[in-house]
Amino acid sequence: MAAARAGRALRAAGGSSCCSSFSSSGGGAGPGFRPPPHSRHDWIGPPDRLSNLRPVIFHVPRDESALERRLREARQDAQAWNQRFWAQQNAAFQQEKEEFIYSRLKAKGLAVRDETGQKATLNAEEMADFYKDFLSKNFRKHMHYNRDWYKRNFTITFLMGQVALVRALRWLRWKKKSVGN
Repeated sequence: MAAARAGRALRAAGGSSCCSSFSSSGGGAGPGFRPPPHSRHDWIGPPDRLSNLRPVIFHVPRDESALERRLREARQDAQAWNQRFWAQQNAAFQQEKEEFIYSRLKAKGLAVRDETGQKATLNAEEMADFYKDFLSKNFRKHMHYNRDWYKRNFTITFLMGQVALVRALRWLRWKKKSVGN
């Protein structure tokens, strides 16, 4: 039953099932990874090969309330959104970096590979030009990302506060009931 819940959580986060690879993009832990059925905690995997973020399989409690489900789904949504953004951003970065290196080498009259077959590289100063240009060109995208990231985290934090309050009140009612008997 817990394995099925973990599978639903992974599918909701963009993965295929608990029996496939851990990462939603297929680049994380090896095939067949899954938390043990008795696990009562979230499981965090190794960095995804595309986004470099660590994917999470969220624990789904048997007696999950509607508020707890909203919190878990907000966390899953934030994780999936974050994974997509950084996978796309990293792919664009790598592509633009390769194009930059190729154009600079071509301008110098050099081949992409040297005489030993090794990839030719540029010095740190030349690469600093690329990094500066890339960051400048993507400034607005990163600004929007940060704004949305803070909105999502505020929502998650607010829901976490509500869940904690409900649990504390439930515990106090139970305590009062058990003391009164």
